[in-house]
Amino acid sequence: MYLAQIMAALQFTLEKTDQATQARAGTIRTDHGEISTPIFMPVGTVGSVKAVTQQQLVQDVKAQIILGNTYHLYLRPGLSVLEAAGGLHSFMGWNRPILTDSGGYQVFSLAGTRKIKEEGVTFQSHIDGSAHLFTPESVMDIQRSIGADIIMAFDECPPGDCDRAYATRSLALTHRWLDRCFERFNKTEPRYGYTQNLFPIVQGGAFKDLRKESCEYVAAKGATGNAIGGLSVGEPEPVLYEICGWCCEHLPADKPRYLMGVGTPWNILECISLGVDMFDCVMPTRNGRNAMLFTSEGVVNIDNLKWEKDYSPLDKGIDSPVSEFYSRAYLRHLIKSKEFLGYTIASIHNLAFYRWLVTEARKHILAGDFESWKKEMVPRLQQRC
Repeated sequence: MYLAQIMAALQFTLEKTDQATQARAGTIRTDHGEISTPIFMPVGTVGSVKAVTQQQLVQDVKAQIILGNTYHLYLRPGLSVLEAAGGLHSFMGWNRPILTDSGGYQVFSLAGTRKIKEEGVTFQSHIDGSAHLFTPESVMDIQRSIGADIIMAFDECPPGDCDRAYATRSLALTHRWLDRCFERFNKTEPRYGYTQNLFPIVQGGAFKDLRKESCEYVAAKGATGNAIGGLSVGEPEPVLYEICGWCCEHLPADKPRYLMGVGTPWNILECISLGVDMFDCVMPTRNGRNAMLFTSEGVVNIDNLKWEKDYSPLDKGIDSPVSEFYSRAYLRHLIKSKEFLGYTIASIHNLAFYRWLVTEARKHILAGDFESWKKEMVPRLQQRC
């Protein structure tokens, strides 16, 4: 059946909530397929998960959904290329769900070359220095053209150490922009014959009352899902968990909750226990390319001499052909030799490990023993091998 014949808004079925924690297992349904939650989403910023092919994402990682980034895709290859291809799915040969970040975080990270005003944000391209303007309306139009199943609202991501006055002004601006995002989104049609879904983003810095205000403002939009932003920007882990917990308390229980840009394996387990359903982070691929492996027994620096003659699998504790097939000695040799294959193997292993971790979390939520399993896993994951 063609996608155009089955267009439907994103649907979320909550299957079970853990009795001892707030951890949840559910299913998200989109026109490009189902997603079992909790879920980790590999980051494919420019239409590519670095060093990993789409076939490997399906076969070795078993990824159910990936991310693209509005800022980067807008600049290169550009909307005309994507539209002529029939959207990002067709362009990159990916027939599963895609989520696009609005580009807000990337724009706001260009502190020296951007200017925030009521209309939107002016910035200079990191590629050629050309000037551009992102507004809530234009970001909705751009994401329509890219064609993701889930698109994100345009918000301001304030610095993690901002004071209350800045956080208050920033939140008010984010909420005004959110109104404009929904107005534009509701006036435009999905592209390419399938439904697109707009997720608003909770902000408010480290201030409990501002986060509560933002959660209530976001929830009132009645979106098919909601996101928590402005975390993993330098705050201590206890603060991350505290703010995440506040937000989960005030966001609708019948909609998926997406924590943006988080994080380490133990961050993910702790935030699952607070009620988060969706995660993304560049850490698996970025750290993998820099010789750091996440494993079921802890963190491995594969660059260390101790692995030179270790012919054991990368991680025999997870169900990954790559992790079971290649030895630590071989991967160390590739990384030391700066062979591209080493970056690919390390990236696939880390992504497969993250997929295994959230899949195991789901199993234990459904089995009713998530809390005891998490308490055992977190210290194990944090240890250095």
